Amino acid sequence: MAVYRHIHINYWQDGFVLDLTPEEKYFYIYLMTNSKTSQCGIYELHRRIIETETGYNRETVEKLLNRFGEYEKIVYCEETQEIFLKNWIKHNKVVSPKVKKCIEKELSNIKSKELINLFLNECDRYGYSIDTSNINFDMGIDRVSIPTPIVDYTLEYDYGEKEKQKEKEKKEEKQKEKEAFNNVGMFKKLYEQNIGLVNGVAAEWLIDISETIDCEMFKRAIEIATDRGKCNKGYVAGIIKQWLDNNIRSYEDLKAYEIGVKNRREESGEYSQYKYANTNERENEDIIYRAPSKEQLEEIRNLIGQSSNI
Repeated sequence: MAVYRHIHINYWQDGFVLDLTPEEKYFYIYLMTNSKTSQCGIYELHRRIIETETGYNRETVEKLLNRFGEYEKIVYCEETQEIFLKNWIKHNKVVSPKVKKCIEKELSNIKSKELINLFLNECDRYGYSIDTSNINFDMGIDRVSIPTPIVDYTLEYDYGEKEKQKEKEKKEEKQKEKEAFNNVGMFKKLYEQNIGLVNGVAAEWLIDISETIDCEMFKRAIEIATDRGKCNKGYVAGIIKQWLDNNIRSYEDLKAYEIGVKNRREESGEYSQYKYANTNERENEDIIYRAPSKEQLEEIRNLIGQSSNI
């Protein structure tokens, strides 16, 4: 009776496989489809057989076995010359009674108890029950005492798990770049609408401040400069610098501070004095940019919070 091994068509698009060399791709397929493969994914495979069936020399065979061991795709037992394909059980379900019976028979003939233990651990991981009563754990070795490597079973051994994570990180990075680009675009639009064309120097400046303040704060600086008839890059940059020097770094802080200045002026009578001041006189006053104390900012925020609850 013919024996078939199935390879999923997604094999060629898998992230792990895409990063393999042609030589490695061919060898991986060979490990999953050669004449010695079994239902449980553990089988005896002498190096001489690999050389004969693949056409590779001994040096290449050694190199590929070591490499796939480092990739954590196989475990090769030197003592018994048996190999275990770690992902085999994940892609070959053990639910049919016939399949289970076949696997139980195969396990009874496997020499490496370490590989059997690794296989049974994988079965536990995927919820498959295997009858081990026919397995001869001789020399006092059993599933508890078998020396096995420490394996982090929270990791997925699927072909492309690491590559999927890398792809996810790349998408997140691209999304951040897109958001940053859109943010700079808003600054550029405001600049061109109110100040002028963006040259190289202005472009670098817009990129820097877009990473420091929000767009509403930039718009407010332009409004102040426009009201004073000095809407140019130098004047707008001066306003923003004063805010940053005074630890005003968000539009919310700026609104709180402006409301606080207005309230203090009304209480002290300053507001009536400035009400009739001419434009040139008000341009010279700098009280609007004087740094607020922490107590003042906190008091203003509390007032805003209280008014919003009324």
